[in-house]
Amino acid sequence: MEERATVAAATLSPYHRFTRNEWAALRADAPLTLTLEDLARLRSLNDPISLDEVIAIYLPLSRLLSLYVAATQGLYKATQRFLGDEDGKTPYIIGVAGSVSVGKSTLSRIMQALLSRWPNTPKVELVTTDGFLHPNAELLRDGLMQKKGFPESYDGAALLRFLSDVKAGERVVRAPVYSHVTYDVVPGEHIIVDRPDILIVEGLNVLMPNRAGKDGRAIPFVSDFFDFSVYLHAEETELEKWFVDRFMRLRQTSFRDPSSYFKKYADLDDAAAEATAQDIWTRINLKNLRENILPTKARANLVLTKGPSHRVEEVELRKL
Repeated sequence: MEERATVAAATLSPYHRFTRNEWAALRADAPLTLTLEDLARLRSLNDPISLDEVIAIYLPLSRLLSLYVAATQGLYKATQRFLGDEDGKTPYIIGVAGSVSVGKSTLSRIMQALLSRWPNTPKVELVTTDGFLHPNAELLRDGLMQKKGFPESYDGAALLRFLSDVKAGERVVRAPVYSHVTYDVVPGEHIIVDRPDILIVEGLNVLMPNRAGKDGRAIPFVSDFFDFSVYLHAEETELEKWFVDRFMRLRQTSFRDPSSYFKKYADLDDAAAEATAQDIWTRINLKNLRENILPTKARANLVLTKGPSHRVEEVELRKL
């Protein structure tokens, strides 16, 4: 009975499931265009990604996305011909979601580098939703500083306007800049997005569904603008360990910057620092993960599941 239930669950799943080796075999002839020097520049602190990981996981993904983008570009052109808009350009938008400390930034930067080396997508931009957080002064005023990273801490209207303008092919669309040193939006600074072939949007809650309008009208949300989405997953115990390890390492680096918001933690002894990191994880990041982030996992087109060593061990690709 249990075996039949397992078979039925696999049959009914909306995903194709691959082991690491099965997924790696789908690389086919996708060329390795990154060097060790590139990888050292692209990976985040405490995310020990290797060239083997790029070859096994990210090259097959870049090949898949190149095929998807090419097919979608053809569909866009057909639609533009129908509408009589021959000069339009519609960027392909990829959303990347997952918990704090899971490795979203490294994944996004590596995919940006790989995709920009494909001939049909030379211009690939990357934006994180951190820039769309409300400034700290507003969060403090509204009592949301302890919920930073939760959906209510973002300027959702500004993020939607940004994505709508990019998707419409507008020129010179501005996204605000966030500093992980000052832990705040940088006043007056912007990233310029100018009709890229691909835009990667990375953030904690980017896959949250839209709300149903009582009057039948659609209420757009961020994921409505995505052509493809990736959820990077790991078990809670591993995420906590990676978060605490990163916190401990940052005490010796960016926390010592005089302008760092976290400078107050730089001189804590090991025990106090570890206790502080675990408290921040439990009160804020774990709560956000359980309430807002993990429930969106099933909405992704692709789920990459990491094991304890940061290696992706399983890949799930949504069936078409």
